[in-house]
Amino acid sequence: MNRAVGVPRARALVAGLLISVATIGVGAVGVGVAQNAAPVAAKLELSGGPLAMRRLTEDQYRNSIKDIFGDVSLGGRFEPDTRANHLIAVGASKATVTPGGLEQYDRMGMGIAQQVVSPERRDEYIPCKPADAKAADDACARAFLSKVGALLYRRPLTNQEINNQVMIARDGATKGNDFYYGLQLGLAGLLQSPKFLFVHESAEADPARPGAQRLSSDSIATRLSLFLWGSAPDQELLRAAASGELYTQEGLGKQVDRMITSPRFEAGVRAYFADMLQFDLFRAVSKDADLYPNYSVEVAGQAQEQALRTIVNQVVKGDGDYRKIFTTDKTFMTPLLAAAYNVPFDSKWGAANTWEPVSWPANMPQAGVVTQIGFAALHSSSGKTSPTLRGKAVREQFMCQDVPPPPPDVDFSKFAAADITKISVREAIEAHAKNPACAGCHRLMDGLGLALENYNTAGMYRTLDAGKPIDASGSLDGVAYKDAAGLGKALHDSPRVAACVATRVFDYAAGRGATAAERQWVTNQLIPEWSAGGYKFPQLMRRIALDPGFYKVVQAGTVVAAAGN
Repeated sequence: MNRAVGVPRARALVAGLLISVATIGVGAVGVGVAQNAAPVAAKLELSGGPLAMRRLTEDQYRNSIKDIFGDVSLGGRFEPDTRANHLIAVGASKATVTPGGLEQYDRMGMGIAQQVVSPERRDEYIPCKPADAKAADDACARAFLSKVGALLYRRPLTNQEINNQVMIARDGATKGNDFYYGLQLGLAGLLQSPKFLFVHESAEADPARPGAQRLSSDSIATRLSLFLWGSAPDQELLRAAASGELYTQEGLGKQVDRMITSPRFEAGVRAYFADMLQFDLFRAVSKDADLYPNYSVEVAGQAQEQALRTIVNQVVKGDGDYRKIFTTDKTFMTPLLAAAYNVPFDSKWGAANTWEPVSWPANMPQAGVVTQIGFAALHSSSGKTSPTLRGKAVREQFMCQDVPPPPPDVDFSKFAAADITKISVREAIEAHAKNPACAGCHRLMDGLGLALENYNTAGMYRTLDAGKPIDASGSLDGVAYKDAAGLGKALHDSPRVAACVATRVFDYAAGRGATAAERQWVTNQLIPEWSAGGYKFPQLMRRIALDPGFYKVVQAGTVVAAAGN
């Protein structure tokens, strides 16, 4: 698209869609969960909630482009995503696009389009040949742009939308004497459009409930694909939406089961856990190179991959109990990661990026993912561990318990200045927590973080801190433990942990915070059913995706209370 024409038009569309966000009034996010959710006598029905309006997250953008066009280079930068209820997927409902961000989308759109229509790729994606490669061909341009446009917009294009892009392709081909250059501009226009960059759910009358509304079939398909795949709908899902199949339980079930058994489901699960574990924060993490020479940007990247492989292996490939991500001693290792952990590795593993399944040494007490570098290094300072940061992350990420920020007048200088060669982190943190203003919150966090003190700020296992044996004992909600493995068992057994992930997954699926009624359904219906089924993660996602109430929409003007804040 001509930047002089395309960018202002796109900005105008963005502004219009942002106004729609305010009009829709997406509900706020709730994080409260019950410790012991008991089944209710009568089955609760999911009553639905407001429409969601959200910007594609970076992962959703990347996954969509990869699934539609393969491995093309994006060639641009993304603006930082916003979190709400600790999830980017929920914060996306509050995200906007700055002028600088729009320029980046413009650059990425032009770069992607150029690669797609290149001589090396065009035969794979363009279903026709122009009559003259040096002139416009409206019929061929229309065939390509309508097909790829439906995948990008996640619905069929209107005649006017197709005509607009065909006109852009015609003008470009005429001025450049190149059909494919014109097609590049037409495709770039689709990629730069807010109709691709934003998910704008729509509603229609529900024939089964006079006076009520339901999601449109295209919105159902998009909600499903972003939830289960972290990406755009494929052609089969769009076909099912167009045929009305998604309005029937049989048709919906067929598509959900197809999606869960698809290879793309693993990518969807990875997208959820990368969001939940806040791996985007790794961009700001650094370690003292003199103290931790084995830590590097490459190690940080592989640490994230290790955590996701561990989780996927447990909850998808093994179809195992979700709670075992806190107790498993099974993981994956590369020679580079082995060096970072200071553990032996087999010389037959090969290159530094070769992944091999391994079990942790018996002398290293494990709490699953929370003792891996992907967690231990992320929630530490550059030069020493931080039980407070680690404990806060455990409470907030895995137990849905928000920890209040410290008072503005708290003096951290004594803890920051503590000589880590003479004073253990436990000693320093306990001295700091004696301040009455700090003690309450520190009791919530520090004990959990101290259980992970055997893992230094770069994730390497150790038995001494400041020359003294590490005391990793503590308790979680009254359950005592003596080390990280004990903490992992306590997390595994905590009702809060299972309830938390079910709560977060629902918000992630909806792309917004749950209403009070939806939260009640999660607590009293979803969680007990999931517990009875053995905490199988795919079944949790399937249960949400198959519930008819998940696609109901509150009537315009109806006040819908949102749980939490």
